Amino acid sequence: MMVRQVVIDTNVFVSALRSRRGASHRLLLLLGGPDFQMNLSVPLVVEYEDVAKRMTQETGLSAADVDDIIDYLCSIARLREIHFLWRPVLKDSGDDHVLELAVEAECDVIITHNVRDFAGAERFGITAVTPGEFLRSIGGSS
Repeated sequence: MMVRQVVIDTNVFVSALRSRRGASHRLLLLLGGPDFQMNLSVPLVVEYEDVAKRMTQETGLSAADVDDIIDYLCSIARLREIHFLWRPVLKDSGDDHVLELAVEAECDVIITHNVRDFAGAERFGITAVTPGEFLRSIGGSS
């Protein structure tokens, strides 16, 4: 069985940092396991870091904690370089880099809380799903 390749949108990463409850946090706890493989690019890592460090008071994490989490993600993820830009595809051009990573990494899933923002991804064989939907699809609880 092939391991599913996924991209996790920044809003899911942020939700997981904000609360230990919910599907986003459960999803991050499963990273590095056998059910799926996370893919990252430099633009997505920079976005994760920027948003998480702006939210340190809200999450209770220090900047060093954020660095540690991102270092861990980089150590377990497939790191991909983007060689071709598909822009503009999505209604929010700020999400195009997430789609480009998913195309480059041959993902079938983008995990996001903003599924509607990824209308158009299906042209590349990619489906946008919520964390709960993805967990159900791999047999995890949501």
